[in-house]
Amino acid sequence: MLRTHTCGQLNSADTGKQVTLCGWVARRRDHGKLIFIDIRDRYGFTQVVFIPKESGEAYKLAQDLRSEFVIKLTGVVNKRPAGTINAKLPTGEIEVLAKELEILNPSLTPPFEIEDAGQITEEMRLKYRYLDLRRTKVFNNLALRSSLYKIIRGYLGNLDFIECETPILTKSTPEGARDYLVPSRLNIGQFYALPQSPQLFKQILMVSGIEKYYQIAKCFRDEDLRADRQPEFTQLDIEMSFVNEEDIFALTEGLMKLILKELKNIDIQTPFKRIPYDEAMQKYGSDKPDLRPELKNDFAFCWVVDFPLFKFNAEEKRWESEHHPFTAPAESGLEDLDKSPDKVKSRSYDLVLNGMELGSGSVRIHRQELQEKIFNIIGIGKEEAKKRFGFLLEAFQFGAPPHAGVAFGLDRLLAILSGESSIREVITFPKTSAAFCPLTSAPSDVERKQLKELGITITGGK
Repeated sequence: MLRTHTCGQLNSADTGKQVTLCGWVARRRDHGKLIFIDIRDRYGFTQVVFIPKESGEAYKLAQDLRSEFVIKLTGVVNKRPAGTINAKLPTGEIEVLAKELEILNPSLTPPFEIEDAGQITEEMRLKYRYLDLRRTKVFNNLALRSSLYKIIRGYLGNLDFIECETPILTKSTPEGARDYLVPSRLNIGQFYALPQSPQLFKQILMVSGIEKYYQIAKCFRDEDLRADRQPEFTQLDIEMSFVNEEDIFALTEGLMKLILKELKNIDIQTPFKRIPYDEAMQKYGSDKPDLRPELKNDFAFCWVVDFPLFKFNAEEKRWESEHHPFTAPAESGLEDLDKSPDKVKSRSYDLVLNGMELGSGSVRIHRQELQEKIFNIIGIGKEEAKKRFGFLLEAFQFGAPPHAGVAFGLDRLLAILSGESSIREVITFPKTSAAFCPLTSAPSDVERKQLKELGITITGGK
């Protein structure tokens, strides 16, 4: 290691030690015969002082230091003089008297102050995201994400779940939003799609006998954006065999209770309140009720249950799935499927937190004949069903177990936990509201040679 300690590690117990620190120059203050800098790394800040007689050549070199220079310095830990202690910092009782200094890399003047970026535009922050990520607030959001993933993996691992990856290049099976399509060079005129969710694959895994599956999965939807949407987002995907709704509720509530305790030191009450869809609409005017007023509670969870299985598309004059077509109907509504689809409830459930849909799931259809009937009601005939979902229907013929699952938007959960209004604040490299990346300028033009290899001709656009 180039350093002996981090910039957030030293305290008065280290007085007299010779230490080596590495990091970025956060601030520089020239007091005539004294030069002070604050050196920063991901762990914190340490004040360093350069004195001509004590620091020698290091003092001369320190005169050239500017904000965001990357440096390595060696010095001795001293207690700060009386009246100069900074109680806001863990290292605020000490300073390092520099003896040696090496500039590892200089820096241009940053386009904005690293720790004071409140007045700059989001586009500027994302264009210089590598600078924005140096900010303590932004870094803490990413650290929170990492901690959340550790909790999820520990919780589900202890319950004997298997973490499985599913394909990114897959078949286009639109699930309510537009697919992102990827042309195949080896199969001219044909396309892969980026998955809107791992829905079909996780059901295939249940047919495979995995029984308990989870994945922290990347998902892609080509839809109009807002604060809680991104073209690519991350969800926790869970599926289990030989279970019903109660098993999903218990599993989820245990996980959320652990997350809030570990990350916020808050004890939440379980089980969560369950509200039928009809009641939610009548009482709250929304299927995403915010229960904080009736509960002060800062984290008010509830389940919304008993959704309609179908909704009517008046423009196209046909029935559509309220959630997705793989959701099982309530047993009590099976006799109404053919004549009164509007009366049929589903075995689906939404997890709502503070008025935001955090996750959604259902007991799945696991029998081919029922799945084909649902497809038929929403206007997907046998031929189209075979073309779009044939591999799933075929799998159902080889002993598909009853299964259920749920998926949670981790970006939304993180935004709530960190107190952010936009999920862009908790994503490492987010897109703007126009689905554009200012850092890389994606999406962008490609060479004509590439298009020719793919058999693509651009006929519209800019």
